[in-house]
Amino acid sequence: MKRSTWLPAAAAVTLISAFVFNGCKPGTRGVAAEVQAAPVTKNDTDTSKPPAVPTTAAFLDTALFDAKLLYNANGDSSGKWPVKTDYPLPGAVLPFKRVLAFYGNLYSTKMGILGELPEKEMLAKLHEEVKNWHAADTSMEVIPALHYIAVTAQGAAGADGKYRARMPHKEIDKILAMAEKINALVFIDIQVGLSNLQAEVPLLEKYLKMPHVHLGIDPEFSMKTGKKPGSVIGTFDAADINFTTEYLAKLVKDNNIPPKMLVVHRFTRPMVTNYKNIKLRPETQIIMDMDGWGAQARKISTYRSFLYPEPVQFTGFKLFYKNDFREKGSRIMTPAEVLKLKPQPIYIQYQ
Repeated sequence: MKRSTWLPAAAAVTLISAFVFNGCKPGTRGVAAEVQAAPVTKNDTDTSKPPAVPTTAAFLDTALFDAKLLYNANGDSSGKWPVKTDYPLPGAVLPFKRVLAFYGNLYSTKMGILGELPEKEMLAKLHEEVKNWHAADTSMEVIPALHYIAVTAQGAAGADGKYRARMPHKEIDKILAMAEKINALVFIDIQVGLSNLQAEVPLLEKYLKMPHVHLGIDPEFSMKTGKKPGSVIGTFDAADINFTTEYLAKLVKDNNIPPKMLVVHRFTRPMVTNYKNIKLRPETQIIMDMDGWGAQARKISTYRSFLYPEPVQFTGFKLFYKNDFREKGSRIMTPAEVLKLKPQPIYIQYQ
């Protein structure tokens, strides 16, 4: 599979060159095309202030939580699902609601629907998808989200040799403004390249303190061997995920905000290692997101091979408006088809 190059979208971004990584097998996502972001200035970091932080809900309806969790297992009888864990803190989104997110970057029309369409058209399309998913399962409230790639993997090393570009904070602020118009959640996504989560996550703390902002991390572009992104598929270990949830948990406790969701993209087994060592916390909710593209049978096989047998907490499923049509006879799966999976994906992402 190939992912097309980014197009220039603002003076803050300079395209280095048009390039595409080759050699990815169907069922994988390829790699972000190359873009160099302007360095974050002091003004970038100071312009956006979090809204007033509400306290978490007074209590958690544990009976409803148990019922929703069992419903989400969708009749699985293996004993793997639902995952047995402590109750989350009050204010948790999952499993009470299904999240439906549009993914992308505002500097690119090629990395996802979020940057492909003009804002008004994109938000209208998101609204229609929310309606479609609710119609497919009226027992679950469906809430919209914008999933923005705030740190992108690169094909060039950059000044610090880390093969990643950090987007200016003013671009994240644009996403927050869009989300506010439709009362949507926001996910900030990180592709670390040759950097790491310890270096990248704290730089987004002012956003992660906001009650409606959550996090995504992408093992595909975590290049622990030192190879550049796109040459091989990267990996995160349980230790990486545990660092991230520990960091988020501290923010939740220190700021008295609802639990944070963490999306971890995955379409191969080695992308996440030592899954049994992943720690679950009342302050965080982990979503393992099936991230492969292709024909329906391939996507279902990926889900059953890598997510189903290695339960962490919740699952997600990505749908591609373009790449799911790339194989002969393939098409994008319908909500009803996705909801037949065991367990049912509770986070849905469109790219």
